[in-house]
Amino acid sequence: MPNDYPNDTATQPNRPGLETPERIRVWDPLVRVFHWSLVGAFATAFILEDDLLGVHVWAGYLVLALVAVRLVWGLIGTRHARFSDFVRGPRAVLAYLRAVLSRRAPRYLGHNPAGGAMILLLLIALAATGISGLALYGAEEFAGPLAGVMRGVPAFWGEVLEETHEVLANLTLGLILIHVAGVLVSSWLHRENLIAAMISGYKRQGLE
Repeated sequence: MPNDYPNDTATQPNRPGLETPERIRVWDPLVRVFHWSLVGAFATAFILEDDLLGVHVWAGYLVLALVAVRLVWGLIGTRHARFSDFVRGPRAVLAYLRAVLSRRAPRYLGHNPAGGAMILLLLIALAATGISGLALYGAEEFAGPLAGVMRGVPAFWGEVLEETHEVLANLTLGLILIHVAGVLVSSWLHRENLIAAMISGYKRQGLE
C-alpha cells in the first residue's frame, strides 16, 4: 500500500505520531483541519442566524472557502483525500448500504461508498447554502460580493432567497445528522472509533 507520508515509518512503534504495524495514517492534516473547521463554521452560522449577522456572514464566508479548498484537495491531495479514492456510482453505494443492513459491510481505510456519496452531497448542500446566503445578503443588506448583482432585483426576491437559504441550511443539517449516524454505525460494525481517527489521522491497518 503506498504511503503518502514517507517520514512515517513502522520501525519506531513506541513513538507517538508514527505508523506502526498495527496502524496507518489515513487522514492528512488538511483533511482534519478542514473537517473540524467546517463543523465549527457551519454550527456558528446555523446557531447565530440573524442574532449576530456579521458573525453569521463571516462564518458563511469561511464555509465557502473551506468547500473550495476541499474541492481542490479532492483533485490533488493525498491518496484517501482524493475523490478518485472514494467516489463510487449508485450501484456501489446501494450495494454497500445493503451490506450494512446485513452487517456484512466491508471495511475501508478511507471513506466507504456511502460515506463518499454523503461527502459529495454535503459539499453541494454547503455550497448552495452559502451562495444563497451571499445572494440574500446582497439583496437585503446591499453588502457582500453579490451586492452589485442583487441591488436591482424586485423586493419579493428577498423573501424567496430567505426561504431558500433557510431550507438549504436545514437540509444541510439533516445531511449532517445522517452523516453522524453513518459514522456511528460504521464505528460499531468495525469496532473502531472513526471520530477519533478524524482527530488523530490514524486507523488500524488492514481491511478486516
